[in-house]
Amino acid sequence: MNIPEFEDLGIISDFEEDFPGTQRDLVMPAASTPSPGDGDRPRPPWQGHGDKLVGIVDMGSPKVLKIMMCVCSNGIRFSITDLSSPMARILPTVLTYRSGISLYDSQYDPETGEQIPIPDGVIDDIVTVFNRFLIVCHDMGVHEKNIHVAATEATRKAINSAKFLEVVKEKTGLSVEVLPKEMEGQIGALGIASGFRNLSGLVMDLGGGSTQISWMVSQGGHIRISPLGSFSFPYGAAALSRQLHDLRKGKKREDGEAAVARFRQEMIENFRSAYGHLQVPESMAEKAKRDGGFRIYLSGGGFRGWGYLLLYLNQSHGKHYPISVINGYTVGRDQFEDTDTVKEIAKAAKDVFRVSDRRRSQVPAVAFLVNVLAEAIPHGIREAHFCQGGVREGYLFRTLPPEIREQSPLKVATQNFAPISFRSIQELLKSAIPKPSKNQTKRFPDEFGDHVIDSFANVMYVHMFMSKETASTTALYSTSVGIMSSTHGVSHQDRARLALMLESRYRGELPPREMEFREALRSLITPEEVWWTTYLGRVGYLITRLYPSGEIDTAKPRVVFSSEWSWTLGKKKNREGLVLTLSIQKKKDDPAELKRALEDNVNVIQKVGKRKRWVGKDDPWGMKVKVNVVEEGILETPDC
Repeated sequence: MNIPEFEDLGIISDFEEDFPGTQRDLVMPAASTPSPGDGDRPRPPWQGHGDKLVGIVDMGSPKVLKIMMCVCSNGIRFSITDLSSPMARILPTVLTYRSGISLYDSQYDPETGEQIPIPDGVIDDIVTVFNRFLIVCHDMGVHEKNIHVAATEATRKAINSAKFLEVVKEKTGLSVEVLPKEMEGQIGALGIASGFRNLSGLVMDLGGGSTQISWMVSQGGHIRISPLGSFSFPYGAAALSRQLHDLRKGKKREDGEAAVARFRQEMIENFRSAYGHLQVPESMAEKAKRDGGFRIYLSGGGFRGWGYLLLYLNQSHGKHYPISVINGYTVGRDQFEDTDTVKEIAKAAKDVFRVSDRRRSQVPAVAFLVNVLAEAIPHGIREAHFCQGGVREGYLFRTLPPEIREQSPLKVATQNFAPISFRSIQELLKSAIPKPSKNQTKRFPDEFGDHVIDSFANVMYVHMFMSKETASTTALYSTSVGIMSSTHGVSHQDRARLALMLESRYRGELPPREMEFREALRSLITPEEVWWTTYLGRVGYLITRLYPSGEIDTAKPRVVFSSEWSWTLGKKKNREGLVLTLSIQKKKDDPAELKRALEDNVNVIQKVGKRKRWVGKDDPWGMKVKVNVVEEGILETPDC
């Protein structure tokens, strides 16, 4: 595949306590005028008329429904995806399901193990499920031009591939695009890129019939890959299972194991050769050498099965990993390469979440591949990141322009819930975070990123209508099993950050049974980040009390936030921390007594700075927080 073809793919090569009843009510009336500059927004659900927000199309944009049928080795996957603006970045799924027809298994004689043509009965079954799905497409109002059928290794290598494609075309009217193995690898890489805001590392896709390896850097909507594309080997989960079986079949144990050992060495040499030809960027290789290995991003059913087994290990036997979404699940080298434990779990566990009996049967082959990779890849594997993205996601993601691909999935997923003055609220939150100190010793964690804070502002009001018994709990679960759980492309760490901020925004009132889940979420990020989620959540609480409608008149703001670091806090003026200043307009007559109301409520934020609220056991992280309420002259924008 040449460089222009890569460009066609969209790739560029190269908390706590209630306050006393004397606390002054801070709930303020809604602004009487629209907020200039914030723009019109759909009415959020807490304001009623929720039907205007249901769905994934904003402002009456026409739906752009794309149909994908992926004829893969281990089954046929059907999906309908809405690529309408503004939600296209997260590839919202309208419908998806899978047929268990294995095109790979059907091509091998169960007695002799020899490859045979795809049986006529299997072709008829495939035609039937295609025609059934066309009925669904008609019901959904999908344009015929938006229906795409892609086939991979099993179709590519079928003895009667041409006949199969001809029959499908004749009986369904559908043309099947058989992906060349190089393009399959590139589309798979795009599928991986769709599942992350940014990434840099090696990428692999493990299907039933083949596996591909390459490297990729995805940043700012632009994707760089090896100039040679990817290398594809016939080491798919099903193919490798069959090959290992055939190597041992009819031989003495020692002869069989010797044959397997020779095959293993052949695989190692093939992967080393592939690595040498991929032209891995020097900076990436140097980082891997320095950090103890590469980050590797893994997609395809075979690797996802491996990931779910590792997830099972981290959710059983006293472990409580909090998120069960495979995309973004990450493990270190030791767990990833502990093939004996994973094989034992696959064999012994009665039921493993999202792992079918077929996937269990392929675990020994995947373990064999993992052992090969551990030895073959220079510098080793430091972290393994599991991905939901595959051919379907890559096929769709390549149709999106860079300006859409660079969008934050979390922001995209939350924008339909945003209050009217979401931009002003985002700025208030950011104003509560001090700028980095001159010597950089004090700074907000870079890992947060504006996209998490902006997303928090978008969903800050979503659970407002709920009771105190349920609001914090529902907010805490919203990114893992709630309204944002199915969002494609959000890391587990960002899910934890947003969930913890939302839980704190509702003052962290949790029943005892939910404390364990909160601690599990906290374990995904650093103690410093956990502290900041609590602080920002409380700032969010104050904002929603000041502006319960989510609407701010920017011409006449009620309050202006500012913040700075301080080294003179506490009774002895020797404590480090931050000072948050709430500036309100000085008025002769203020019947709402805003200053007094604010002063009665600032403790909700200041409590975060108390040492007992710091995060961590041995060396807790936190800082003193002081909130000042001052009356000042705030310039107002005159009415035009």
